[in-house]
Amino acid sequence: MASKRQRVFVAGHRGMVGSQILRQLEASADVDLVVRTHDELDLVSQADVSDFFAQESIDQVYLAAAKVGGIHANNTYPADFIYQNLMLEANIIHAAHLSNVQRLLFLGSSCIYPRDADQPMAEGALLSGYLEATNEPYAIAKIAGIKMCESYARQYGRDYRSVMPTNLYGPGDNYHPQNSHVIPALIRRFHEATINGAPNVEIWGTGTPRREFLHVSDMARASIFVMNLPRDIYQAHTTPMCSHINVGSGIDIPIGELAKLIATVTGYTGEVTFDVSKPDGTPRKLMDSARLRSFGWQPHIELADGLAETYKTFKAEYAKR
Repeated sequence: MASKRQRVFVAGHRGMVGSQILRQLEASADVDLVVRTHDELDLVSQADVSDFFAQESIDQVYLAAAKVGGIHANNTYPADFIYQNLMLEANIIHAAHLSNVQRLLFLGSSCIYPRDADQPMAEGALLSGYLEATNEPYAIAKIAGIKMCESYARQYGRDYRSVMPTNLYGPGDNYHPQNSHVIPALIRRFHEATINGAPNVEIWGTGTPRREFLHVSDMARASIFVMNLPRDIYQAHTTPMCSHINVGSGIDIPIGELAKLIATVTGYTGEVTFDVSKPDGTPRKLMDSARLRSFGWQPHIELADGLAETYKTFKAEYAKR
């Protein structure tokens, strides 16, 4: 007898990670995908989300939806970031429970960890110190999402899990000149410098801070992998009040080395310089992904290969502007 097809709701299916989860799930023969655009379903509206779950008979949820932004946006609109993220998480998790959805995966962020956490950052570092001030409201909302999943598991026996990605890059990234993260920002800068024949590209700081990066396709694979782990195996590697799982490449790289790697990928032949009068930020941010690796998961995409593929995608989109 054929197994029942699972109706899977991907919240945030147009986002960077959600779109990759959707693409990979489309290859599954036993999945019926359910998606809604923002115009079709306002996730911040409790009534709308409750009605959606009551009507759709969902079996699994990937909660990849979030209001996201860079440092400037987080500093300028802290109330928007904490309110909208808290509301959409609470609405989806609670409505999923009321509709008897037993399996849910919440996607968080590495910013949940304290600003001065020991490196590499293990899951147990959560709530052990002060958060980075610039994105504290967003981080608080993500921590609340983790604790909601744990609380519904403890009180109601739900199988609600959380994964925390390191810095992601790849298709669907934001290349805005002011609001993008480091890899898309550098790709755009080196691309434009190559086109314009600029003699040098200046990088803020000394170039010595180290950062970890993971291709978004690997993050999507990890999300599906964790969602589908047998419950007894998942619980054997977690605790009821520390159940989230880090997802990272396990390798970090100095920003200066990253810049030179992107210069090579984009074909830039000028000089890469460093403005040491600008701040470096945190010296190192590396996730401890030993828990995930103990399940047998490994990333597939090396940084150099992922950057080359990402640059091809960027050029195709950039040419349309």
